[in-house]
Amino acid sequence: MDNKNIKSISNIAFLGHAGSGKSTLCDAVIAATGDIEKIGSNANATLTMDFDPEEKKRKISINTAVYPVIFKDKKINLIDVPGLFDFSLGTDESLLAADAVVLTLSGKSGFTVGAEKAAEKAIKNKKPLAVFISKLNSKSAQFYRAISILTGKYGSKICPVFVPVVENEETVCYVDLINEKYCTFNGLEEKPAQIKNDKNVENMRSIMLEAIASAKEDLMEKYFSGEAFTNQEKLDALKQGFVSGDMIPVFCGVGETGAGVMPFIDTLINILPNENEISLKAALNGKEITIDENYNDTAAVCFKTVADAFVGKLSYLKVIKGTLKPETKLKNSRTGEEIKLSKLLFVKGVNQIETTEVLQNDICAVAKIANLKTGDTLSLSGAEIVFEPFEKPNFSVAVYAKKKGEEEKISLGLKRLCEEDPTISFKVDEGTKESILSGLGEQHIDVIISKLKNKFGVEVELKKPKIAYRETIKKFCKVQGRYKKQSGGHGQFGDVFIEFSPCTEDFVFEEKIFGGAVPKNFFPAVEKGLKECMQKGVLAGYPMVGVKAVLVDGSYHPVDSSEMSFKMAAAEAFKAGIPNASPCILEPVGTLKALVPDDNLGDIIGDINKRRGRVIGMEPKENRFQELVAEVPVSEMGDFATAMRSITQGRGSFELNFERYEEAPLNIAQKIIAEKQ
Repeated sequence: MDNKNIKSISNIAFLGHAGSGKSTLCDAVIAATGDIEKIGSNANATLTMDFDPEEKKRKISINTAVYPVIFKDKKINLIDVPGLFDFSLGTDESLLAADAVVLTLSGKSGFTVGAEKAAEKAIKNKKPLAVFISKLNSKSAQFYRAISILTGKYGSKICPVFVPVVENEETVCYVDLINEKYCTFNGLEEKPAQIKNDKNVENMRSIMLEAIASAKEDLMEKYFSGEAFTNQEKLDALKQGFVSGDMIPVFCGVGETGAGVMPFIDTLINILPNENEISLKAALNGKEITIDENYNDTAAVCFKTVADAFVGKLSYLKVIKGTLKPETKLKNSRTGEEIKLSKLLFVKGVNQIETTEVLQNDICAVAKIANLKTGDTLSLSGAEIVFEPFEKPNFSVAVYAKKKGEEEKISLGLKRLCEEDPTISFKVDEGTKESILSGLGEQHIDVIISKLKNKFGVEVELKKPKIAYRETIKKFCKVQGRYKKQSGGHGQFGDVFIEFSPCTEDFVFEEKIFGGAVPKNFFPAVEKGLKECMQKGVLAGYPMVGVKAVLVDGSYHPVDSSEMSFKMAAAEAFKAGIPNASPCILEPVGTLKALVPDDNLGDIIGDINKRRGRVIGMEPKENRFQELVAEVPVSEMGDFATAMRSITQGRGSFELNFERYEEAPLNIAQKIIAEKQ
């Protein structure tokens, strides 16, 4: 695939709820442009965009996939995006590369939560938005109900372009409202047909004409004077409204058969924004900017990364400005490192095609650039361009090797997968020494573990993460620690008096010795002995914090005293004194920031209260959402991601960050101690 005779390049992201038919619609578009002979099937795992083994096995989209097609001297990069909430990274990736978004709805399920979230992200990122209502070959499909819901949500922005004629709950043909054609479809073949007037169609035509008229003043005058619009006037007004975000064109059809797909893609390519109308929101040196026709630096953004144990890393780039060629040198804005591009590849589903040139606004891939991450920008100047951060992982599991000795392979494999997916994190918890894997949900974690096995050949066992509890003291006490041992020859003798008291720091050691009761050279040994004891508390064996120890007195033997004897004496003082200083269990408490729909606020507050949480405050946000801030024990938050998704139907989101340690209630502390024993 070369760039000869191509007049424009556009990138279209297909977003929507899982199961709405995005991948099938992409196949139908590819077939309509003649690039494949037959539309694939999800049931048979033959869809062009779902080529990953995990996708074929699960029969769902997991990864963002790219497939370029040529249609009427225009190159269109189709970007198929996963719809499941656990793979929302795909939406963020695609919006870095897309010039426009097609929201795919199922005529059976309509405007679902996944579709709503995808649409809001597209609008927030100022991407032109169109809707394709698919699966209209089903008797349960309700096109006009879906239109009604969309109109209720977006008002006069909704502009029907292609609508069905329904008789006896079946779609018998379609109406192209722009060109005023009635069409039936047999596969991909379009045939004109004569039909009687339909009230639904006439209503859609009125909505479309009002939307067209509102785009331009002269068209509004024409509309009120009763004059008809020409087809070109309608198309021009539709493009203006689509590019500006003032109109959301609505198409319909059947992805599985290709019905409605040809007029859909034919109209869409005529209203897509041109090079000068495309912009990206970003930050430059901490200030928000828009990358548009006024931005002059040659630049590309890495919007997706694929990690493979054998092939290596493949980085997908969208050329923001300028032209890329092999041997082009660019700087990574994050690291400042200069990168020399080698082989440039056009990605076509599962296939890769080498090219000598990638034009502005096109998509390509480069292999084996080690320090390039998703979201990084490359430019001649190396300017620090930063895009909106990706969603943070909020569901965690502890990872254990099934076979001994494979811990390093697991660590390397998961680190490679973290390069591929910024919504994954992997770290060793300093408090529990467990390897913690975090993602966006149970299914996300399941896919990561499956990839780890298939790509890197290692299997793991998952467990609920341990909680890093701590122990401390609440009272003052003074105690003697004496260590004496005689076994022939030199003995061992150390004697210390230590005052223990609570403090705000992890551990403080001081000495207030008068008259040389304990020689100075033994002070470090006393401190070391106490520090070692602090690693294991007296209640449940958790590390101790918040302890101040003051060496106030003691005695020594000129021959038998040594560093070891004073270290052991300090340990004896610790064992004798800490149980008398009112020891208690501390639990980690995190600050929860949750974005919740107004309608679900009460249920979420109730759930937080059940988790022993305290709501600190709330702040109204746009689109009838509330930002709720609370403090909650970390031990109670293991399944909160699942609860949040269930209560809000996936609309809500949250972040939980460790804040501090607090004393655990007595009943909780007793349970922790009992479990440890």
